[in-house]
Amino acid sequence: MQKSYIDYAMSVIIQRALPDVRDGLKPVHRRILYAMQEAGMTPTKPYKKSARIVGDVLGKYHPHGDISVYYAIVRLAQDFSTRYLMVDGHGNFGSIDGDSPAAMRYTEVRMAKIAEAMLEDIEKDTVDFVPNYDESLKEPSVLPSKVPALLINGSAGIAVGMATNIPPHNLCEVVNGLVMLIDNPDVEIPQLMTAIKGPDFPTGACILGKEGITSAYNTGRGVVKIRAKAEIVPANKGKHHIVITEIPYQVNKANLIKDIANLAKDGVIEGITKVDDFSSLKDGMKIVVELKSDAVPDVVLNRLYKHTALQSSFGIIMLALVNGQPRVLNLKQVLEYYLEHQKDVITRRTRYELGKAKDRAHILEGLKIALDNIDDVISTIRGSATAEIARTALMENFKLSQRQAQAILDMRLQRLTGLERKKIDEEYADLLETIDWLESVLADEHKVMNIIKEDLQEMKKRFGDERRTEISIDSSEMDIEDLIAEEDIVVTISHQGYIKRQTLDNFRSQKRGGVGKTGGSGKKIDDSAEHLFLSTTHHNILFFTNRGRVYRQKGYEIPEASRTAKGTAII
Repeated sequence: MQKSYIDYAMSVIIQRALPDVRDGLKPVHRRILYAMQEAGMTPTKPYKKSARIVGDVLGKYHPHGDISVYYAIVRLAQDFSTRYLMVDGHGNFGSIDGDSPAAMRYTEVRMAKIAEAMLEDIEKDTVDFVPNYDESLKEPSVLPSKVPALLINGSAGIAVGMATNIPPHNLCEVVNGLVMLIDNPDVEIPQLMTAIKGPDFPTGACILGKEGITSAYNTGRGVVKIRAKAEIVPANKGKHHIVITEIPYQVNKANLIKDIANLAKDGVIEGITKVDDFSSLKDGMKIVVELKSDAVPDVVLNRLYKHTALQSSFGIIMLALVNGQPRVLNLKQVLEYYLEHQKDVITRRTRYELGKAKDRAHILEGLKIALDNIDDVISTIRGSATAEIARTALMENFKLSQRQAQAILDMRLQRLTGLERKKIDEEYADLLETIDWLESVLADEHKVMNIIKEDLQEMKKRFGDERRTEISIDSSEMDIEDLIAEEDIVVTISHQGYIKRQTLDNFRSQKRGGVGKTGGSGKKIDDSAEHLFLSTTHHNILFFTNRGRVYRQKGYEIPEASRTAKGTAII
């Protein structure tokens, strides 16, 4: 049992739930992108049915559930789930309200442009290929990943005995941080944080305070508080509306609206009359909470933050696979491992290109020899009975290699023209320059790092955008009382148990011969005011029950009502 469970746990950790620190992808996402490239589903080609790519991924690389593969593709195409979309989707891919995407036979997909950058140069021996599950094909063990995908898109996964939850970040900031690290490898995390300010969620909203970010970047673990963007807008008849335009990451909008309505109905949050959703594709998100005229908007908003997902927390765990082992990493380590991977990719690409250049130069040297001795070459070939004999004769007579001799035999007669000879000489001269440059790159690590830096700057220019999530001070420690002026109030409790508060200006001293003001209309004929006392909005008022319990309510928490209103049932 123990052995089987450990085998299963390791399989989940390495083959399923955790991203690789180098390309930031889990196996399923890596296989989706690779299969898309293999199937020619590039950004410049027309969309193809999602079911096609799901079939390819299942049949060739990922023998798991078709729905799980499809939902992985869907997430990569949802602009509220993924910060930088890896899949360009066409059709219904679900919504922030929790609506399901259409079935895979209806939707269509292709790679997004940034996904192409993840796979760039994969054919140049930049990464290792390993056998697939049945050893009939090869698949990449990691992608070259020109963009730092682990940080810019984040990752979430639950393995066995461990979990990862890396938030998305802004590409421009991450590139600035990487460039800072390339320029000064001894840079400390506080300095890196001047470039990488904190998570940047696709749904925007606002991060409260830097404490959670600092903890996560230094230790790999931390909790950030995210708060919706809400604004108090004056409406007619002295009322106010709370307008919500951005909500925290991974919060379901439909459920949020339902929760607000239920809290208002149950009396947990006083002062809300109506909640409307005016969101649209054209104008973006807009949730309007209508308030009563006597409600204090700041108090209602703070209550909404306290009782609903308008304020939620994101627990960061920066766990990723390093050389096949799960490790919790700080910000600098994540950046360092990415740069190490890029260094390896650039070195391998340079070696590959150098090999190709040397091969081509070798062939061109043979062609140049042939052109310099063209009459002898032609007579040698004409005097040979078979191609095999001709090749051997050329190798012996002109000191050529087998590949050079074959290239001469394959040469078309048009290569003998003066223009073609000139082209061969020019190509050879260019190749010698290229070979020198590639050899100098392999000999100098600074040149490799400069290439990485240039590539990153290029990615920033092509795909970078503005930060969406604001980082502000954490004002949640502030007491609601600070928002309410302290003033005298009159509290009235009737015999039947109805309570209300009024301001003092409702009352005046009565002169001789004057007629008193009505102080309330009882629910029933026999209801009358039993208690009437003076207090302030900041005082605590204690209510004792006949069961020996005591409840406490601040003065401002008692609902305000007019002189003639009966008030609210104290229960």
